[in-house]
Amino acid sequence: MSAQRTFESLADELPPVAKPAGLYKPCLIVGSQVFISGHLPLLPDGSLVTGRVGDDLSVEEGKAAARRAGLASLVTLANELGSLDRIGRVIKLLGMVNAPADFTQQPAVINGCSELYAEVWGTDRGVGTRSAFGVASLPAGVAVEIEAIFELT
Repeated sequence: MSAQRTFESLADELPPVAKPAGLYKPCLIVGSQVFISGHLPLLPDGSLVTGRVGDDLSVEEGKAAARRAGLASLVTLANELGSLDRIGRVIKLLGMVNAPADFTQQPAVINGCSELYAEVWGTDRGVGTRSAFGVASLPAGVAVEIEAIFELT
């Protein structure tokens, strides 16, 4: 199944297209690369998944929030590119987890987005390099924020 068809099969999970909350571009194409700004965990109704993972949310709830942020990024990409089939591969995923200082399971949380990308593009093209780290706070009190770089075909 193509990346676009896989994406379309997730239709009941998809959030609305996110609007910038500041002065930045949600998606920018530079040469053969696509950069997406930080995306938040948006629910289909437009609300956000908030809370600190390890305090208010479990690791599994944080992982689900990372998937939600990943879905928001896919909506932006599909809106900008017209089709996710234009993506050749994931190059880099950066995941930030809103968590207390002693929280150490950031990679397990960000797996929610990594697994989504692998589902859409397959493990060869959907898994790239990655960083996952904890932060003291995120915009609007959200649980996670992700940004990524992709290669265009």
